[in-house]
Amino acid sequence: MARALPAIWLLIGGLSGSGAAPARADFETALAAYDAGDYGAAYEEWLPLAKSGDGDAQAAIADLYFSGLVGNTATANGVRRNQATAAWWYRRAARCGHVIAQLNLGDFYARGIGVERDPVQASLWLGLAGKSGNDWANARNAAISTGMTADEKSRAADMIARWRPDPDCTD
Repeated sequence: MARALPAIWLLIGGLSGSGAAPARADFETALAAYDAGDYGAAYEEWLPLAKSGDGDAQAAIADLYFSGLVGNTATANGVRRNQATAAWWYRRAARCGHVIAQLNLGDFYARGIGVERDPVQASLWLGLAGKSGNDWANARNAAISTGMTADEKSRAADMIARWRPDPDCTD
């Protein structure tokens, strides 16, 4: 049975349709492999799309790394997830405007998953996702802000106001 990752399912509903038809077909092929439990094949299908700037594919690869479905190492206690690589892929998609990646990266910064804990960065990414209408991001950002100093809140607000998507989302 396929493991359902929340972000993967959010991706399905949030496909922009702005990519070329072959790219969408490749994404769907990867999603079918993922659903069938063939995570390596899903990764191989998504990777070229991710390298070419497809934010959905970048976020999907981040999910695979975070869940320990690819790029993991076995330990005596089980599988070690590759959280730093997941954060790298989320950051890549987030800086190009991918809302789910912004939400996940903000949560990573809030909790120190794959990155050093940083409430300003957490507020930046969650705030951007919230500006796009994501209610969970707004609620999470509000919860984080209760522990932030006035200076941290001001810096985060300034970063949000100045933020623009990176026009080059490719390798």
